[in-house]
Amino acid sequence: MNPLETALPVQEDLNPFHIAQEQFEHAIQYLPEYRQGLVEYLVRPERVIITEFPITTHFGDVRNFTGYRVLHNRARGPGKGGIRYHPGVTADEVRALAAWMTWKCAVMNVPFGGAKGGVVCNPKDLTKDDLRMITRRYIAELGDAIGPHTDIPAPDVNTSAETMAWVFDTYAMMHPGMNNMPVVTGKPVEMGGSYGRNEATSRGCLFCVQHALSRGLVDGLDSVDGATVAVQGFGNAGSIAALLFAEQGATIIAASDSSGAIYSASGFDPAAALARKKETGSVVGLEGTEEISNEQLLALECDILIPAALENQIRADNADQVKARLIAEAANGPTTPAADRILYAKGIPVLPDILANAGGVTVSYFEWVQNIENEQWDEDDVNAKLLTKMNSASDSVLDTQEAINGSLSDIRSTRRRNGRGDDPIEEIDLRTAAYILAVKRVADVTMKRGIWP
Repeated sequence: MNPLETALPVQEDLNPFHIAQEQFEHAIQYLPEYRQGLVEYLVRPERVIITEFPITTHFGDVRNFTGYRVLHNRARGPGKGGIRYHPGVTADEVRALAAWMTWKCAVMNVPFGGAKGGVVCNPKDLTKDDLRMITRRYIAELGDAIGPHTDIPAPDVNTSAETMAWVFDTYAMMHPGMNNMPVVTGKPVEMGGSYGRNEATSRGCLFCVQHALSRGLVDGLDSVDGATVAVQGFGNAGSIAALLFAEQGATIIAASDSSGAIYSASGFDPAAALARKKETGSVVGLEGTEEISNEQLLALECDILIPAALENQIRADNADQVKARLIAEAANGPTTPAADRILYAKGIPVLPDILANAGGVTVSYFEWVQNIENEQWDEDDVNAKLLTKMNSASDSVLDTQEAINGSLSDIRSTRRRNGRGDDPIEEIDLRTAAYILAVKRVADVTMKRGIWP
């Protein structure tokens, strides 16, 4: 072997689908009672749709686009998951996101399974009319693959309440005379959307952090009041999280977007940062802050780090530089398995995405219920219900971690009896605890329903 090759670092696998599978396979070690066939069913998606379609753009050109929709699991209810528009969308990314949605819904104990969709495009290069035509054509191509009781879309990266209005209108045109409101969530409030839905992901993250801190997750930090917070990603979830955490007394010391990052040791007003982003397209240049890199933001000394951008932001090559006392994942898949191991060894707890950002799907569930019942709840009622759900789910994950770590010898014995091997079983982090809780809930329902036919 060439000696130079041995000096090269091992390349980390950043394929999101492989990461989702690795996270599942790690958790299933702690559930040795489930047979291999059931395990294979739980990890694989039920349906993957790939559609190719053209539109005529505002320039008069015909452009072709690729769209995906993955339905991962419906054991606990219809599929639920957002639609994202991004040039980096891939089939494997959507498969991973759909699986994470299954586990997220199970952690929150809402009666949905996981799904996800995406179209490969760059919204920055397209007009609103282009995006409307892409949306209508994409939904028309999916046809009855989506529906109020089969698969229910929602907003995600680069999609919004307006996008969901187009989804609803297209589906309603194809299904006249029916109550089509529950086919999509995250709609504008005036057409069946839920109060509190736009802030739900961020508010749920705040509730989760508050409850975890109140239970002593971080020594010496029992509240967000007075905590220093860095927010990586200042889109919808990140900017609203900054505003909500600041309202509760936190000091926002850093924020970033695709153009760069800003930092102020004494903190800055997130509302001013949001106003600057709306005016100029970036938070960079906010008065009273200095520009730093995204890598520097992730390495800042702070109480709470909130990754609110895309996947694979905290990896094997930078996790050791993280100095936050707590990480709360407002994004999907921001931390890789290798990074999880590094952070756990450093004593930095991670409130995982399938718990910390589950406020969005929870209020989507509330919207779905309101649409079915032709009701609209007050925002205070929605937020109170969300608080109850987030606290309950946070307790369940924290309790699962304590229970598993306290019964490792019993798990090892069960694995040996069931022929699952003598692989070392170690203490688990909160992500693995959340997976164990979710997989057990989905597996138990699957077995109670029975394998059809």
